[in-house]
Amino acid sequence: MANERAPLAMLIELSRNKVEDAGRLLAELSTQRRQAQGQLDTLDGYRGDYAKRLQASTHDGVSASNYHNFRRFIATLDEAISQQNKIIAQIDTRLDAGRQQWTAEKRRLSSYEALKARQDRQAQSREQRLEQRISDELSAGLHRRARRPH
Repeated sequence: MANERAPLAMLIELSRNKVEDAGRLLAELSTQRRQAQGQLDTLDGYRGDYAKRLQASTHDGVSASNYHNFRRFIATLDEAISQQNKIIAQIDTRLDAGRQQWTAEKRRLSSYEALKARQDRQAQSREQRLEQRISDELSAGLHRRARRPH
């Protein structure tokens, strides 16, 4: 019986490791996502500030070269924002895949654990039947001895 359960115990342990690995990857990707979003928020903030500065300077009068520099810098920020959005989209894709992987590994682990629980219940039932049979045989033997004349 122990030999039957050893491969299953090994599968459960390997499956637990895979669930933990998938969980660590999800945590790492979540951290990357938060950091990337933070960078995007910073870039958006810079862009908003520079857009306001450009608007204010056009009211106050700005030279053509300064106006051109503002526009070029804002265009650079727009490009950086676009790149950061792509990075976030890639991380989101990896996060979705990671969640699916974690779910699949967790489901596999649950299946192995359910199988082990069933095997344990069956083994316990066999042991109880064996104990009952031994007890019945002992009782029958005692009963036969008690009925014998001395």
